[in-house]
Amino acid sequence: MLDLKFVKSRRSVKQINLQQMAKALGFKNASTYMKYETGEYAFKANHLPILAKELDCDIKDFFRK
Repeated sequence: MLDLKFVKSRRSVKQINLQQMAKALGFKNASTYMKYETGEYAFKANHLPILAKELDCDIKDFFRK
């Protein structure tokens, strides 16, 4: 399971807003991205490399240890 708290905290540390993440993932708006970050929608496998690049981390960091 994806560690959504890590995703949110990493985005905050990197000072990336919701709209910037939405754009990077190809979503139309920030509210769509927020639904992924809160767990309402599930990130797809093809989102993970983009998330890792934007958040400057490894894909393995998204998974709870």
